[in-house]
Amino acid sequence: MPETEIQTQSLAQLSAGQDWRLTLAHDRDHHLLIWITRGQGRLLLDGQRRGISPHNALWIPARSLFALELGYQCLGHAVLIPKDSDESLPETPRQLRIRDGAAQSEIATLIEQTQREVQQARPLHQDALKAQVALMSVWLRRQIMAEAHTAPRPKAGDRLSARFCALVTQGAPKGTSMAEHAAALGVTPTHLTRAVKAATGKSAADLLTERSCHAARRLLAETDHTAAEIAATLGFGSAAYFTRFMQQHSGLPPSKLR
Repeated sequence: MPETEIQTQSLAQLSAGQDWRLTLAHDRDHHLLIWITRGQGRLLLDGQRRGISPHNALWIPARSLFALELGYQCLGHAVLIPKDSDESLPETPRQLRIRDGAAQSEIATLIEQTQREVQQARPLHQDALKAQVALMSVWLRRQIMAEAHTAPRPKAGDRLSARFCALVTQGAPKGTSMAEHAAALGVTPTHLTRAVKAATGKSAADLLTERSCHAARRLLAETDHTAAEIAATLGFGSAAYFTRFMQQHSGLPPSKLR
């Protein structure tokens, strides 16, 4: 199904049986609404790393840097929404811990109805899917407005980490260096590294590396492009450098990752 259409997937389908698709920091061309129904894990979103648990709703707008580490028993569903969707969707990433039973039932029902429309593919099903997404948007915005979900003002280091993660997705995966990002943010590389590490558990350089590695692995898995073509697409200086990079950060050369 093309990414220009609304889709639903289980968390297992979202990872396609390959952990790196979720665990490596990356961004996507579509919006994601993830509803966790069972188990626990860790989430990197909006420049912070937090735990996730049942009845968590994760709103990940297109081009938001994120990563998910799912526990063995973690279950849930994802709704993939094209980034050019006409619906009034929230613009900022959010993790919502839904404690109200009625709100839990409401989002579960909306996702179930969306799944049914996708599976049955009846006439006008795209119109029906857009209507479901519009209702999900209303649900999301209502939850965000609720006093229980009022986000506290983040600390200066957390704000810097969020700004860095937002800035990272504006460039090519193997583009601007960590030092260049620090300069753009008006801080020293040391200060940026310290702030991002405290907020996410990973350094700024680690997140840049993960994003490049994810983009490379996705192209290797989903296209027939040669290593040289992928290296050029992602901004590596040469195919040899690309091969060394993948060997170092994945343990395997590009030829073994296809």
